[in-house]
Amino acid sequence: MPSPRRHAASRRGPTLPSHRLPHLPGSATLPAQRRSQVPAGLERFNAAPADDVRRALLACCGSLRWACRVADHRPYPDLDSLLAAADEAAYDLAPSDLAEALSCESITPLPADIYSAARTALSAAHAAYESRFGHVFVICLDDVSPDEAADRVLAAIRSRLANDPEDERPLAADELRRLARGRLIRLVRDYSGAPARTEHAH
Repeated sequence: MPSPRRHAASRRGPTLPSHRLPHLPGSATLPAQRRSQVPAGLERFNAAPADDVRRALLACCGSLRWACRVADHRPYPDLDSLLAAADEAAYDLAPSDLAEALSCESITPLPADIYSAARTALSAAHAAYESRFGHVFVICLDDVSPDEAADRVLAAIRSRLANDPEDERPLAADELRRLARGRLIRLVRDYSGAPARTEHAH
């Protein structure tokens, strides 16, 4: 089955500094003793077919290069190694890869009970941000309580609207990296309830 393909967005901007990947296991199977210590969800993530994993990873970060790089470095001995690899792959995204990932993001839905004035203000702020920078506003709210999320987003948009595009792009990239980490943690947790599947040798 062919690898999933995405069309890279045409917007370009500065990339984050390049970092070297830490030493990680390659495609060979982990030794039995270490494999027995791998959490069930991560073990299934390690063993799942590459195309399935890449598709799942693209839901964490919309860069095909990022998804392929994280998938290709399996198996991971623990979650920290997986997250470290995901971070390094995010730091190394080229401008076109970053634009591709940002083009796949959408505005986070707001709680249904948010009052109308705040909803109107947020909609206007989102529109102003996208008009200025050419992509939706991204922010990681994993450490923010739901009742504070709307205020946090509105304050962040208003603050970052004052940035020049070249200053804003690295900030958006870092928020995207943090979003990908949180999504990746949830992805591995979801794999813990999935039936085990293994790749067939070619």
